[in-house]
Amino acid sequence: MKARRWLAAMALVLGGAAAGAAEPQPYPDKLVRIIAPTAPGSAPDIIARLVADRLGRQWGHQVIVENRPGGNGIIGMNALTRSEPDGYTLAMFHAAAAVTTPFLYQAAKFDIERDTEVVATLAYTPMMLVTTPGTPYRSVADLIAAAKGGEASDLVIGSPTRGSIPNLSVYLIGQLGGREFRQISFSGTSQALQTLIKGDIPVYIDGIAPLVPLVRSGKLVPIAMSADRKLPGFENIPLIKDSLPGMVTSGWFAMFAPKGTPAPVLDTLHAAINKVLEEPEVQSRLADLGTFAMPLDRAQAGAFVHDEKQKWGNVISTAQVKAE
Repeated sequence: MKARRWLAAMALVLGGAAAGAAEPQPYPDKLVRIIAPTAPGSAPDIIARLVADRLGRQWGHQVIVENRPGGNGIIGMNALTRSEPDGYTLAMFHAAAAVTTPFLYQAAKFDIERDTEVVATLAYTPMMLVTTPGTPYRSVADLIAAAKGGEASDLVIGSPTRGSIPNLSVYLIGQLGGREFRQISFSGTSQALQTLIKGDIPVYIDGIAPLVPLVRSGKLVPIAMSADRKLPGFENIPLIKDSLPGMVTSGWFAMFAPKGTPAPVLDTLHAAINKVLEEPEVQSRLADLGTFAMPLDRAQAGAFVHDEKQKWGNVISTAQVKAE
């Protein structure tokens, strides 16, 4: 009898030890890596490093940024989707890399909804249509009227690169306004702005960050913005949606994890990132980049990415946009 009791007691002790060993460690308990699909110094890289720094302070664990540029986001996305779904490898993607690249490049085999989990939305930047002081274009109505001639029209709208959110926004304006705009895309913002200021193109669209200094200096004249509401500091600039209902577009930045990452880990990450976005200093740094904090809940963030994927897929298909 004594032997039987001793064996039962040992079973309880060993069973309890095994159960304790099986308990998961609190997340995070080691280094977290954030993949940025662009080069150091780019806006996605700067935002990723800002968030990484603040998360590291919260957790007391190092959070690093690993740059994986190239392939219009394909290289970075492949690195993410091949990682373990444990919360220790994340990726900060901008809108074009996340939702338009798969529609434009055959080498992109990923689907943002099928292959990743949306952790959190971070920030967004609206598009701005601008012109130079010597042109007659001062409103969206002016652009629509000038585009009546189609390819014969003198109106050409420039954008930084083919397949970018600014470039696709012009296609959407045309689709909503029943017009087809002549477009020219450049090899980046710097080249495009030089061409615009020289007067070689009359109208240009881009995110607000590179345009604001030129608007304030009087070299450029704002026509309208693609925001969904008036934003601080831009109250006097008309909204495109007031002329074309539904015309709301933005470049945005969001954090993703590999598909299958446990929900409790995603919840922890989401709460920590939204806490970062509440910091006044973080909001100020984002504003310096021409962006605004975008702290949605997890369901809203997932729905937002879904809607963006659907919207830009439809625009690309309707306009038959091809990558150059």
